[in-house]
Amino acid sequence: MTSRQAKIQEDTHFRIMRILQENPDLTQRELADKLGMSVGGLNYCLNALIDKGLVKMQNFSNSKNKFKYVYLLTPMGIAEKVDLTTRFLSRKMEEYEALKLEIEALKSEVSCGNFEFSSIK
Repeated sequence: MTSRQAKIQEDTHFRIMRILQENPDLTQRELADKLGMSVGGLNYCLNALIDKGLVKMQNFSNSKNKFKYVYLLTPMGIAEKVDLTTRFLSRKMEEYEALKLEIEALKSEVSCGNFEFSSIK
């Protein structure tokens, strides 16, 4: 997975799995709200995770609302989440280092123009 679109998809799957591991009983609407995405988009991603065998969906057996589901990470899903976490963290660290360099370059530009932003760290 090297394309920008593939990285975005991987990040989305990571975020979904991360939230579901902590809150398996969220509705799709609640999960979509937490992720800032549409319910339809979330449904598409959830179905992809289910099709890959990373997430399973179960009815609440003792719920009065028979439309209430719980989304559980499978053992394979937990292992995949560990891999996704490693790759996600690596990408974010690279972004952080690049951003630090850009900030330092901008500070340099600003200070050369007789503008001091010493309060920026």
